[in-house]
Amino acid sequence: MGTLLIRPPGHRRDVALRPSATAMVWIGEGHPHETIAVPGVALADGDVLVATEMSTICGSDVHTVQGRRSAPVPLVLGHESVGRVIATGDAGANAVDGAPLRIGDRVVWSVTVSCAGCDRCVQGMPQKCRNLGKYGHDRVGAHGDLTGAFASHVQLREGTAIVRVPEALPASVLAPAGCATATAWAAVARAARDRDLDGAAVRIHGAGLVGLTAAAIAAEQGAAVEVLDPNPDRRALVARFGAGELDRDPDVVIEASGHAVREALAGVAVGGIVVLVGSVFPADPVPLDAESIVRRLVTVAGIHNYTGDELAEAVAFLAGRGRAYPFADAVGSVRALQDIDAALVEAAAPGAPLRVGLIPGR
Repeated sequence: MGTLLIRPPGHRRDVALRPSATAMVWIGEGHPHETIAVPGVALADGDVLVATEMSTICGSDVHTVQGRRSAPVPLVLGHESVGRVIATGDAGANAVDGAPLRIGDRVVWSVTVSCAGCDRCVQGMPQKCRNLGKYGHDRVGAHGDLTGAFASHVQLREGTAIVRVPEALPASVLAPAGCATATAWAAVARAARDRDLDGAAVRIHGAGLVGLTAAAIAAEQGAAVEVLDPNPDRRALVARFGAGELDRDPDVVIEASGHAVREALAGVAVGGIVVLVGSVFPADPVPLDAESIVRRLVTVAGIHNYTGDELAEAVAFLAGRGRAYPFADAVGSVRALQDIDAALVEAAAPGAPLRVGLIPGR
């Protein structure tokens, strides 16, 4: 049975790709990825076409292929990537800072696509847009085939937050910026809205890349930080990201493991704030001791994804004070894009590196 190709509505500019782009398509749990060739794309006026330099495997990608989170298929997974602009739609596109994007710009981008006009976007929650799109989460079809990072190219739609990145930073530092780094920045920034972090005690549950990044960000803002994790290999990393041990109850607790919500709520000091980072879920439901939260004047906040400004701030951190931390070592293994199934097995295994990288054409 053939595939019916439907051209998206509106004005489009056809861009031929020679050689054809390659996308790794996931068709469901228990099935290997299929490789498809994409000989061209139809760019809407505000679209941007990016050639992928490196993508990294996030925990949510692993959860998807394991059947732990639902996803429409067929699907090109992946939402952590760095690449280079090779084409734009006829209207061009701007980076988050307002400057026009140019061919050859090295960029990272948001996991979400937002409309900028709905009530949630206007209220500063573009990651919860009522017309939301997500790279690596949306079925291939209406927006083309290059809709996720596990491909040689990604078609960025109008409404994507795009940030230029320095040429000097390694791809292994930049690829996770569009998920782990920006989410960690958003979590720490949310805590800082209620508590000056200079001199604060901060506890982080989870020594994955989000938790370790949050530790480094909080430490650079003057906090004393500790990171808790049951995995001894992960605990061995925390000192390298600015963490030690606390000598008092934490003013701020960031739950970045998805498995210690009860401990996070119980362990925060009176008047403290608990930030739950939703990118690490799904997790089991937790009974809520409302009386304890009320009597201790605890604030509970949720963070899921981030805004374009937070992505830009996360990149600025990596390019600035973040250079003091070993973010380049987070990608402990790099494979060819075509080895994606083996890479996903590696990323899911006990003792896996913080990130496994994928490079097209390697």
